[in-house]
Amino acid sequence: MIQCTRCPRLVAYRRRVAREKRRAYAAEAYWGRPVPAFGDARARLVIVGLAPGAHGSNRTGRMFTGDASGDWLYAALHRFGFASRPLATSRHDGLTLRDCWITAAARCAPPDNKPTPVELANCRPYLTKELELLTRRRVVLALGRVGHDAFLTASGWRAQLPPGRRPRFAHGAVTRLPDGTYLLASYHPSRQNTNTGKLTRIMWYDVFRRVRRLVDER
Repeated sequence: MIQCTRCPRLVAYRRRVAREKRRAYAAEAYWGRPVPAFGDARARLVIVGLAPGAHGSNRTGRMFTGDASGDWLYAALHRFGFASRPLATSRHDGLTLRDCWITAAARCAPPDNKPTPVELANCRPYLTKELELLTRRRVVLALGRVGHDAFLTASGWRAQLPPGRRPRFAHGAVTRLPDGTYLLASYHPSRQNTNTGKLTRIMWYDVFRRVRRLVDER
């Protein structure tokens, strides 16, 4: 996957960002490639995000690592027992996940955080294969509408469920799918949402309280 060059626009963008860099990270070697998923292969919780951040995961080489979205995510994962530490700074920082797998709809950083439908389709086989291998998954947390739709399509539920029974994206919405998996939707912890108050810490931790409860449900 990290050798993938299916999307010329994304290849050019991720390489340009890695070459030009942000001033604060000028001394660092950027990853500049597709970013692999990360976590516990026996996870009951699967988190599906949007795509790597240009100066976050595209720099560090690990999902949700090195930017503000990751700060929100790993703080919550640590608080609710899924991560060994509350802050992710690099893929060499020793952080581990317990019972959690983090993936995304797209694996390359897109301009303006907006992968095209064709780019999402090109990346979909990687998510489909991961979902096939994550046989213990019980809860899927979709961060944002793109992550939500990516999971439904990659898992096959979009095709299998009639239109009236397909889960719709809404913050905090929970759907139990026919195989018993819970799909929980949340606003993405991007600066656009957190800086404007669309997603607050209270809302965010409420989502993870529900995640914890559903993961542990017997």
